[in-house]
Amino acid sequence: MKLPVEYYIALKYLMAKRKQTFISIITIISIAGVTVGVTALIIVLAVMSGFEKELKDRILGATAHVHVTSLDGSVADPFPLAARVRRIPGVGGASPYVFSQMMISSGTSAAGGVLRGVDVATVGDVTRLPRDVRLGSIDALREKSPAGIPGAILGKELASNLGVSIGDVVEILVPGGNLTPLGTFPRVMRFRVGGISESGMYEYDATFAYVAMAEAGKLLGMEGRGTGIEVKVDDIYAAGEVAARIRSTLGYPYWAKDWMQSNRNLFSALKLEKVVMFIILVLIVMVAAFNIISTLIMIVMEKTRDIAVLMTMGATRKTIRRVFALEGLLIGIAGTGLGTALGVILCDLLRRYQFIRLPGDVYYITTLPVLLDPVNLLLVSGSSVLICFLATLYPSGQASRIDPAEAIRYE
Repeated sequence: MKLPVEYYIALKYLMAKRKQTFISIITIISIAGVTVGVTALIIVLAVMSGFEKELKDRILGATAHVHVTSLDGSVADPFPLAARVRRIPGVGGASPYVFSQMMISSGTSAAGGVLRGVDVATVGDVTRLPRDVRLGSIDALREKSPAGIPGAILGKELASNLGVSIGDVVEILVPGGNLTPLGTFPRVMRFRVGGISESGMYEYDATFAYVAMAEAGKLLGMEGRGTGIEVKVDDIYAAGEVAARIRSTLGYPYWAKDWMQSNRNLFSALKLEKVVMFIILVLIVMVAAFNIISTLIMIVMEKTRDIAVLMTMGATRKTIRRVFALEGLLIGIAGTGLGTALGVILCDLLRRYQFIRLPGDVYYITTLPVLLDPVNLLLVSGSSVLICFLATLYPSGQASRIDPAEAIRYE
């Protein structure tokens, strides 16, 4: 394929002669600047996209897509209500639950947390709890010890903080209490640890204790009632529509809240942070673009006589502008290509080997997640090439304004 003459001239100018080594070094520095900026931008966006996806998956794995509750404070006949919800279009599963704050004690240690009473038969339809049980099994919630003590499943971090393992007995205290002549005492019930769960989210693993729904009802004085219904939908991004359908079908006093409403602040903050980081890192590419401007200005000063000769031979000012615009674009495309390749390679290494660990008590997850989004790659590459092109406008314009008569008068 025959290329325009401007391409060959631009390429020749970039290949500096021995006496013009300084220009060649500046060109290499310009390419390196664009490469570093693009690499940093790709890695940061990939990590933030991975963090958002991982967080979303963990949250939706540990909790339901939609929560159905009652304005009365509790749900009467939760099992028939769950059966009604399952028949609503878009619903993939429904399970009743009981929820309460608690204090849990092992005799030597105590911790605050969350008590969740679950229906063992249907909880696997809406959450990942049965798969998250690492020691023991979800069936431990159905079993009782020879002494009649019911089973419980504790989060991994909660069990570690309490110093308990499979077979140990813990006491769970819940608010509300029993009224006695000496005052109100909290309700207390003993449970045998029958399983340890690990969701991968420190916040959940350090606070959640799961028991059978019937046992939670006895402890909380809610026999035959539930806190609400957990619902899994077929399309997580249609959860809002399904929630509205549930509200319409069930009517007053029931209310349905989808996962996007429950975690709106968290995901909005992640999205805002992603946009801000993109803007900040684009500034790195803009700094590299200033190197391109300086490189082209120096080449224009060095090639003033050549430009004059080209113009006397018939080259138009538009041709001269194209020559130097192509020079800047070649630098930008080379830097963008190298930066994209390096960013993809480093992201693949981070994803494959996970050699960067995160403190679980600070972050929701324990490893640095990476998600390479093709849209982000195109956005970064396109932005980088555009910035580099804009950086060529001033130098190429200056080159096209050279007066050939003045340039070669004293030659």
